[in-house]
Amino acid sequence: MSDIDIIVDEQYVAGLFPQFESALCRFIAEHARLKQFKAGDILMQTGQYMKATVLITAGRVKLYRQGEDGGEFFMYYLEAGNACALSMICATKQETSEVMAKAVEDTTALMIPISYMDNLMRQYKTWYYFVLETYRARFEELLTVIDDVAFRSMDERLFFYLQKQHRQLKSRELKISHSEIAADLNSSREVISRLLKKMEQRGDVKLHRNAIEWLGPDDV
Repeated sequence: MSDIDIIVDEQYVAGLFPQFESALCRFIAEHARLKQFKAGDILMQTGQYMKATVLITAGRVKLYRQGEDGGEFFMYYLEAGNACALSMICATKQETSEVMAKAVEDTTALMIPISYMDNLMRQYKTWYYFVLETYRARFEELLTVIDDVAFRSMDERLFFYLQKQHRQLKSRELKISHSEIAADLNSSREVISRLLKKMEQRGDVKLHRNAIEWLGPDDV
């Protein structure tokens, strides 16, 4: 993890968050730090106090819920233009995080110190609406996770998982291992490999040595 030499000015922030008013873009440019995380770096650890709100500017981050036995349950991704709702909550209320966030690609993020959170909510209407929209979007992501676990079979969950990966990555070549899929879906590698074979036989995917080619529909 490191600070990087990219000029953070009003235009840079506006290009990433066009919904922000110019005064807010200028404020963020003046007070936020831009940090770089390598793939595999931890942005947020369970039990950690948050010192800043995290806005993703490039890359991809996974959020996990960790169990007492050390197991991990995948919740959702954060991508460029997204903010971590939990970092907003924890920073504002000065509480510890209950999730872990890990970079799955090289990632950059704007880090806004928690000391500015109250002022941002009071002074900038576009920030207020951005926070509300962030909460709504993450809540919908969690509802999808609950629906998947409660109402869908594992083969259905796998189908929609790969379809969503294809849509988010904008690629039919998904460089993701069977073990990683199993971890994300709280299953076993053997079960996922068997279901992928069935999907290949149906023509939904083509399995390669280090990737899965998505052959199914684009729409979720």
